[in-house]
Amino acid sequence: MSEKIRPLLPNLILAGIIIFVAVFANFLTPHDPYLQNLEGALAPPSSQNFLGTDRYGRDILSRVIVGSQTTLFAALLLLLTITTFGTLIGMICGFKGGKVDIFLMRLSDLFLAFPQMVFAIAAAGILGGGLFNAAMALAVIGWTKYARLSRSLVLTIRESDFISAAKISGATSTKIIFRHILPNIVGPILVTSALDIGTIIMELAGLSFLGLGAQPPTAEWGAMMNNGRVFLQTAPWVILSPGVAIFLTVAIFNLLGDKLRDYFGGDLK
Repeated sequence: MSEKIRPLLPNLILAGIIIFVAVFANFLTPHDPYLQNLEGALAPPSSQNFLGTDRYGRDILSRVIVGSQTTLFAALLLLLTITTFGTLIGMICGFKGGKVDIFLMRLSDLFLAFPQMVFAIAAAGILGGGLFNAAMALAVIGWTKYARLSRSLVLTIRESDFISAAKISGATSTKIIFRHILPNIVGPILVTSALDIGTIIMELAGLSFLGLGAQPPTAEWGAMMNNGRVFLQTAPWVILSPGVAIFLTVAIFNLLGDKLRDYFGGDLK
């Protein structure tokens, strides 16, 4: 095994466990996460309900497990969308230049003028509640980072000898972008994406906590924290369980991003 890959393994294993739990969440839950039992509401952790129950008597452990599917899949889908769209826009701007570059970069400047979370709250409020609308609100402004990053990377290599050779050989712009440019910038893009997973999870959970994301009775970590905040003193396990799940997931993916940065070499500015 390569010595360069070895430091990645612990983080890859932990991230893999989280993804495994999310994928097979429906088979791993000890109880029905949506089954209400008002007689057992706010029961403390026990052998029957390992993390206790919420205000409706639903098993918190089951809801945390199913919530991993909702939260993680929404975050990964959003990340894939903004990474793909932003990288494509950045590559086109960096390679083509001209008026298209000027227009799209000024558009990104316009979005960057707003604090991301404030803009997302406003957009989600206008679009209405729901996890999809919350993701759309974050996507509207989230692509700009990847557009600027990929554009700057393309500008550093577009005058390289291998790009000039590809042009002389008659390669089309599309072929040059996807065969010659994209493989040379994918490392920093991948590192930035890995570092962004934790941020996106927190932003989606934050919008759900404010009532602008996932709506009841959907099991989602931010919505679960919102549901349990009034019981912080009387039944702290209701809010602490999804909170710890968010903390651990964000920490694991942030550490993975750091290790990927070391793997590809160099710090991202």
